[in-house]
Amino acid sequence: MSKQKQKGREVPGIQGGKEQVFSFPHMGDYHVPIARLLENMFPSGRVLVPPPITKQTIALGSRYSPDFICAPFKFNVGNYIEALAKGANVLIQTGLGCRFGYFGEVQEQILRDLGYEFQFFSLARENARLKNAYQGFRQLGCPHSPAKFLFYVLIAAESIRIMDHFAFIMRERAGFAQRPGSFEYLYGCMLEELRQVSSIKELLAIRRQYNEAFGKVEMRQTQHLLRVGIVGELYTLMEPYSNLFIEKELARHNIMVSRRMSAAFLLFGKNSRKSLKDTGKYMRYWPGANATDSVAQSRYYGKLGYDGIIHMKSYGCTPEINAMPALHNVGKDYNIPILYLSFDGQTNETGVLTRLEAFVDMLEMRRKTFEEDGLSGRGHRFYFDKGSRS
Repeated sequence: MSKQKQKGREVPGIQGGKEQVFSFPHMGDYHVPIARLLENMFPSGRVLVPPPITKQTIALGSRYSPDFICAPFKFNVGNYIEALAKGANVLIQTGLGCRFGYFGEVQEQILRDLGYEFQFFSLARENARLKNAYQGFRQLGCPHSPAKFLFYVLIAAESIRIMDHFAFIMRERAGFAQRPGSFEYLYGCMLEELRQVSSIKELLAIRRQYNEAFGKVEMRQTQHLLRVGIVGELYTLMEPYSNLFIEKELARHNIMVSRRMSAAFLLFGKNSRKSLKDTGKYMRYWPGANATDSVAQSRYYGKLGYDGIIHMKSYGCTPEINAMPALHNVGKDYNIPILYLSFDGQTNETGVLTRLEAFVDMLEMRRKTFEEDGLSGRGHRFYFDKGSRS
């Protein structure tokens, strides 16, 4: 690996004086804090966010990935190929809490076999620890001290917490705004501000500003609305293209959508031991990744009297497959229907939307039946207040 002198010392990772162009895979809107983090960490480099995911992205990823690998792997490979084609030469990958954390090396080898030249750094497993991450970033050319490195990590982490806080509110309320698109517009404005944030003070000001703005959105006062909880595999939940924008479709049907799983949940709220305990009688052992979270949160939605649950995962996701028998028992005991959706690169959009519409129609009929029979536990009255929920 060649080296270039910078400010009187040698910094590894800059090959032959060539500008470093950093890139990474898409996952929802998280490219905003990730790009900002990389800009802060590598001030002499450039950050290239891959093009938005399209059918071409999936086609590229599927063409060069093993047939039976999970869909997120294929999405990532497609993202990398498109980024490399646009000039990226440093790729960053991070692994989630399942076998995906071991995919970085395989993805790297696939890309090298295709003839691409680049540097690759995986923030998975032991590399995800702050000390090891700092050492890895230093090898890539990060000039900052450990304290400055930690400061920029905190900025990114708090940005993610703020994003997910308002995304939670948006999911619950988007279908009931007097002016459709109000929450989406505010959320987009907030993302633009997060692109330029440089201090904790600015982050706190953004949170206050948008708490007030979200609270001022005029709502249609709604009685007996339908409430649906969403659980499942993290990437499929957090990358809307991979699940065919299910949450927006539910909002279009005037349904309150609740999804607690997010990057903020993974970073700040996940507790595997507590999650296993919260599954109650339904699970005795932890099967990996977020399977216990899917069951525990489904049980939570059942206790609250939600009208339905949607369980989403990529095709072949072993932990979530292991959770499905427990989810079936939760649905039976709490009398709550569960729609199981599995996605891969070839999932037919028409088929998924047809199943979703049938599920929504069934929930509507159940609600009317409960109301006619005077039964409690479904068809709750609900009025939106001005406060924020998270």
